Amino acid sequence: MKKIKRLLYTADIDRFRFYVQIFCFGLLLYGGWLGLNLGIHLPAFACPFCSGACGTCYLFPLQHQANMSLRQMAGGRGIGLVSGLGGFILSFIFLNKSWCGFICPLGALQDWISRVRVRAGIRYGSYSKGTFRRLKKIKYLLLILLVLLPLGMSNSFFGLPRLSHDFATPFCMVCPGRTVLPLFSGDAGQAVVDFSSKTKLVLTALGMMSTGLFFVGAFVKRRFFCLFCPMSALQYLFSKAGMVRMTKDGAKCTRCGNCYRVCDMGIREIAESVDRKNIVRDDCMMCFKCVAACPEEQCLKVSFLGATLYSATEEGFFNRASREKTSGA
Repeated sequence: MKKIKRLLYTADIDRFRFYVQIFCFGLLLYGGWLGLNLGIHLPAFACPFCSGACGTCYLFPLQHQANMSLRQMAGGRGIGLVSGLGGFILSFIFLNKSWCGFICPLGALQDWISRVRVRAGIRYGSYSKGTFRRLKKIKYLLLILLVLLPLGMSNSFFGLPRLSHDFATPFCMVCPGRTVLPLFSGDAGQAVVDFSSKTKLVLTALGMMSTGLFFVGAFVKRRFFCLFCPMSALQYLFSKAGMVRMTKDGAKCTRCGNCYRVCDMGIREIAESVDRKNIVRDDCMMCFKCVAACPEEQCLKVSFLGATLYSATEEGFFNRASREKTSGA
């Protein structure tokens, strides 16, 4: 058992994650053509607009289910909304936010774009502490709107008229996943502006703008879109129920800052906080790069139901540093 743990703790977690991302990208985008169906509660962007997708991002059915009157919400349709959320939670808690770091196809695309930038020798950008705190609130606003706008189709709030049915899936219309992911199956039909109504014109135009920002942003900032992702916000609401945990022993932390420097999301609290044991923040994607970059024995850990899966070790840190130096990374 000690040999197995030593092998795991000295492994290159980033390379392992790279191969998992390739597998999950192919599974989510093309698995449907093989008859695979993972359901409609996925905590990742398996876009329903992809003809070969084997599952559906939960934000899509959530928006449809929110289109009901308040009276219906107190009845059978409300039960459907709650049961749908329950299905999402059951899908989510097993892997916690590592859905973002290992499985999400939009996340994988951003990581691969970052690899191109690194190969080209172009430095990535970063946010100031104040800017980071302000921008991270956007994902919660988007999460609220993607529920309230469909709800406003069946209800009149404050005497205002009900919204157009073109708001049925407002976030999907502006999500870069709708335009980008179908391209990998040869479908460019979503990468257009819809002129059939004013609402669709605005939403699809915003969608094209977000697509452009997705590619440009991912090239200059690691995991650019993830900072604004409402799926990340929804996941964080239930992250404490996740079976996979990331913890920190603050007494062993020397505040070297390695964990912050390798964090694709730029989460400073990982390095700065020594009092909070749970280091999973709302922007964390559980890629475990911080654990791999920590040189302090047992300071950072990844566990599943209390059992340690991956841990920071001095030997693992120096072994990975030696491999990076040899490879010229």
